[in-house]
Amino acid sequence: MAKFQLKKAANGEFHFTLTGSDDQALLQSEMYKQKASAESGIESVRKNAGDDGRYERKTSSNGKDYFVLKAGNGQVIGQSRMFDNAGAMESAIGAVKSGAAGAALDDQAG
Repeated sequence: MAKFQLKKAANGEFHFTLTGSDDQALLQSEMYKQKASAESGIESVRKNAGDDGRYERKTSSNGKDYFVLKAGNGQVIGQSRMFDNAGAMESAIGAVKSGAAGAALDDQAG
């Protein structure tokens, strides 16, 4: 079962990670100054994850595949980790699509 992990960094900012059923990170957010902003980011992932048009598939300079998920306004909501091949990346996109909307929130931010 997918879940969002909301955490507070040492610098006081907040971020979240969407993990899959195997607890591997599927998507990581940027840093947010306010917890409420990070929570809004989670809601944006839930809202946009099912739309394939919101995913931008990319290849890094070292040849690894990754993706970013964007909101309707084009703003990046989160970025994946690097994958060894496009098939693994597509598999992770599928997991985000199927799991994000119903993913539980594990609030570790205190």
